Amino acid sequence: MNKKYIIGVDGGNSKTDYFLYDVQGNFIDHINTGTCSHERFPDSYISAYRIMDENIQQLLTRNYLSMDDITAGAFGLAGADVPSQKEQLCQVIERIGFTHYALDNDSFLGVKAGSEKGFGICSINGSGTSTGGISPSGDRLQVGGVGSELSGDEAGGFFLARKIVRAVYDSFYRMGQETKMTEPVMELLQIPGKQFFIEYAVDAILKRTLPNTKLMQIMFTAADKGDPVALDIVDHTAKQLACSTVGCMHNLDFGHEVDIVLAGSVWVKAESPLLFQRYKEYVARLTHHDCHYIILYVPPATGAVLWALELAWGHPVDSGTRRRVIESIEHLRKNEAI
Repeated sequence: MNKKYIIGVDGGNSKTDYFLYDVQGNFIDHINTGTCSHERFPDSYISAYRIMDENIQQLLTRNYLSMDDITAGAFGLAGADVPSQKEQLCQVIERIGFTHYALDNDSFLGVKAGSEKGFGICSINGSGTSTGGISPSGDRLQVGGVGSELSGDEAGGFFLARKIVRAVYDSFYRMGQETKMTEPVMELLQIPGKQFFIEYAVDAILKRTLPNTKLMQIMFTAADKGDPVALDIVDHTAKQLACSTVGCMHNLDFGHEVDIVLAGSVWVKAESPLLFQRYKEYVARLTHHDCHYIILYVPPATGAVLWALELAWGHPVDSGTRRRVIESIEHLRKNEAI
């Protein structure tokens, strides 16, 4: 039987999108459901297999297809951070029935979704952060994704919110510089006085109710007004993001020109241009490559479909097919909130 279809999977820590397309790049079907990440389940890869297999089989069955009809698959999965995890997840994918596929961290989907060349660097700066690079020869490298202390993941809403809280605490009790962030943070967290600050902050962190987005809005507003403490946080994060980007770039075989795709809510829904400006300045200091910046407004899930099509075709898709895939997923996002 001729294999005429591909499957693309974008598996995050909270939700997963499964896409079925034909090899011409026409949308067939889609499932949006909960996470398939092995890190979210007590039985780890067993549940990852069960959940992915159930959803892929459902996608196929309701379209009167089987794995025999699938020519390629691409999987961008949260929790695919180190070689041992990727090896286990490859076993999961092969057990489902895939023989021709690509699997890596979900940061790599941004490269495929954002760069028409199909290679480049993707800097993820959303709730968390990581950097993924795909070279012109197809080599891949992930930098970060395993924590701020181990791999320099000093960006993203989760990290920045804690830096902001820490800055206010330092100003109260650790001889830190006064900051314009103090009053709005106290008001946001409904803290009646500085003597209650650490109790309220710890409680919010333990209950995971810290309002990361609103805290970042406070930080960027203060930074735009010239607050030195907020500016220091922005500058530090910009430098760390740039170090990961350029480190990834220099460890892959790129030519002089490199596409840098910026993905994640902190990049895409920027409250201020400051972080991006500082980031570009640091990148320029760290490398002589000519960098072309692309903010990823299309869903990263687009990259899973384009990557699978690239595997099926043996080369990156043409601009017309690329546009058709992007438009179909944009339509899904508007109607199904993928």
